[in-house]
Amino acid sequence: MGICSVSLAAPGLNETEMKSLLKEGGELFRQANETVGKKPDVAKGLYRQAVMRFERLASEGGIHNGKLYYNIGNAYFRIEDLGRAILNYRRAALYSPDDPNLRQNLEYARSKCQDKIEIRQKTKILNTLFFWHYDLSLRTRSGLFAVFFVALWTFALLRIFLKRPWTGWMLGISIFLAALFLFSVAEESWMIHGSKSGVVVSKDVVARKGDSETYEPSFIESLHAGTEFDVVEQRPDWYRVELADGRSCWIPVKSVELVR
Repeated sequence: MGICSVSLAAPGLNETEMKSLLKEGGELFRQANETVGKKPDVAKGLYRQAVMRFERLASEGGIHNGKLYYNIGNAYFRIEDLGRAILNYRRAALYSPDDPNLRQNLEYARSKCQDKIEIRQKTKILNTLFFWHYDLSLRTRSGLFAVFFVALWTFALLRIFLKRPWTGWMLGISIFLAALFLFSVAEESWMIHGSKSGVVVSKDVVARKGDSETYEPSFIESLHAGTEFDVVEQRPDWYRVELADGRSCWIPVKSVELVR
């Protein structure tokens, strides 16, 4: 898990300050990597300093891109803050959904989480039936839509001029496949930009049956850092969330952060 170069744009800080923060953050991250084998505690301090610089670029400099959040996620992973590592890998995926290194790091961080929440059976079935939607990258599906969209018009023109039976079949197949991949791309775009998801960042949090600490716990065990969820409802200081296995509960806002 190394460091990536970051493009500087739309500054709130001035350009000199941003370049300085980026350079300092990269140097601190490099020093931490070199130190971690001999002085792990010193290395963690260096990673934390690197995170502070990178996060200032996002919060004060207005820099929001996949490379910056990927770097922040890597630094948090090195200091064993799985919640914020997963959070920032998820944020990076909003901008770089097809980055194979990002996907690998995210899945590895998820494998380290204490809570092993299985996805519900319905989701598993959908993943199997619509494997092309889940296994192919967004870029690949967008490219396939473009191919079948062009094919659609090509066979439409051939049908007008040739009037052969096979042109009708090919036109129908092209329409079906173009619509299929268009729906797939639109659905993922909505999931990325329209849904409200988050990650537990506290070491552990008690999930409750209502929006107050006076309510009984929803589960025997607490939820731990790195657990992901979708927000169903928001009230002052509390979110009602749904976990990957379909269970719902209330958790305090202070214990989580949203991806967007």
